[in-house]
Amino acid sequence: MKAHRQRLQRAHFAFMRALIQGLDARASWDRYLRLEGESADMRNVRRTIGWMRDAFAAAARRERRPGTARLILLDPERFASAPKLPTLEDFAHAQGLEDFSHAEQIEAYEAAYPGAGAGGGAGQGGAGSRRARVVARQLEALQWLEGLTAEDPRPDDPVAAWLNPALAARLERAHLGTLRELVERVNHSGARWWTRVPGIGAHKAARVIEWLQVNEQALGLRIGHHALRRRSQLAPEVLHAVVAPATELRPLEKLVLPPALDGSLGLFRSPVPGSGARNDPEAIAEWLAGRGAPRDARVSAAPPTLSATQRAYRKEAERLLLWAVLERGKPLSSLTPDDAAAYGDFLCAPPAAWCGPRHHQRWSPQWRPFEGALSPAARRQALVVLRGLFGHLVRCNYLVCNPFAPHELPMPTAAQVPAASAPWAHLDMQFDLRADDEAARRLRRALQWIRATGLRLGEVVALRCGDLVPPSVDEAARTAHPWQLQVKGARGATRQVPLAAEHVRELEEELARHGFEPRVDAHANRGIAVLARFVAHPLQPGAWSASGLHKAMKRFLHQAAHGLDETQAAQLRQLTTHHLRRAARESLPASQA
Repeated sequence: MKAHRQRLQRAHFAFMRALIQGLDARASWDRYLRLEGESADMRNVRRTIGWMRDAFAAAARRERRPGTARLILLDPERFASAPKLPTLEDFAHAQGLEDFSHAEQIEAYEAAYPGAGAGGGAGQGGAGSRRARVVARQLEALQWLEGLTAEDPRPDDPVAAWLNPALAARLERAHLGTLRELVERVNHSGARWWTRVPGIGAHKAARVIEWLQVNEQALGLRIGHHALRRRSQLAPEVLHAVVAPATELRPLEKLVLPPALDGSLGLFRSPVPGSGARNDPEAIAEWLAGRGAPRDARVSAAPPTLSATQRAYRKEAERLLLWAVLERGKPLSSLTPDDAAAYGDFLCAPPAAWCGPRHHQRWSPQWRPFEGALSPAARRQALVVLRGLFGHLVRCNYLVCNPFAPHELPMPTAAQVPAASAPWAHLDMQFDLRADDEAARRLRRALQWIRATGLRLGEVVALRCGDLVPPSVDEAARTAHPWQLQVKGARGATRQVPLAAEHVRELEEELARHGFEPRVDAHANRGIAVLARFVAHPLQPGAWSASGLHKAMKRFLHQAAHGLDETQAAQLRQLTTHHLRRAARESLPASQA
């Protein structure tokens, strides 16, 4: 391996010498670096030239030769070669000056070629001589670099010691100071790791990846296959293999439990089994299956297999299982009421190692079960879900007791319920100021429909025009909510939800604005989403995702909070779709609520 690396280094130096001397890049590549059967793609050649210059310059900087580093990065072609000048004798013959004196010939030559000097063709102009000097000095620098003892990069070397200074500075500002940190970021984030490094685009990122791959053996750090291709081009099995299963902080489908911790010998297991579950993970999967999830939910991590509610249930069960095993050292089926109380305290301040940004998906090594400390409302919801989980396990004779039953649930405070007094007039004014923005109108429609119908986030983004049922003449005469929404639930059941005609009219105006039929019940509009992204897809508008709606709502509320007093601003920032849905339930007649 070392001999191969030395041969490759010699080929790199020979290739760079050829380029400096002005030889064709493609021909030089074919001669020194092309592999058998490989075509000389000039994009690949240019990228390779770039990182080779960076590597040679970094070697000079490590030897405290900044001038040599700058020289290596200099392109000789900046100094264009001057055209070759005729000799004095040729000039005199061409101009018919053979019979003139030597002094007169020189005078005429200098008048025709200012600055060429009396030596005739010996003078080649400033640009040509500068280029020649640069080439000569670069060849000397390259010879000096080749004479150095080859030094391999090490994982904890700073990126500035090996990469282009400007590029290294951008990496350092993104907290990627060493080669190890850089490789970890690439493997953790995937092919688009560079999107969170300001000043680095796809081209610079490709040069970094190529350098890391060339030095993979020396570094002992490997770029994973999942980080070399876009996420959309990767099979689920490739992502699933990024993190190995272990008894550590892992998603439920990656958590490996030894027999002493998997609940098969749990302290509170029922002596009369009434469930088919053999251990705690299987019991959780069975509980999720009873709520519409597939029974192999523990194995399948693909988001489409679970609804938003089912994912929320899995999250709470997953958190408790990880806490029981890793923090308490006992299985879920051995938890006591004291453990349940301790877990409630844990939710108030989970350790930093348990927390990470929400955007890291379940396949990523950076996935964590928490974002941070839970709010009082989130803690209450978590305990409600866990009380329901253990209640189910007791009812199906998997356990004999519910450790969460003896504890009172925390009561919500007034600060947790901003919906009743939220300044809706201020929100309407903010939306009016953005009336020309399609995204703002779409967000306004989403909030109004959720507030009017009480639909969940996933339900409102799934609505299509074909789900709206127009009223009959008789119905329109005797009801304030003439239109009906056909809403599909998580288990496939359909329910009807009334909707005021004013909301339908606004949607029809939006359809007409973008060139569609102005009637929401037109056959051509049946497949169009109620929250369609018309600007992004003018001909075939796509649906807004639930996560996109959530992010847009939080961003808008934070912007709208500016200019309000502290109390009202806090109410807006805390507003969630849950509060909108509760406001809808409170406004409905008792028979519909």
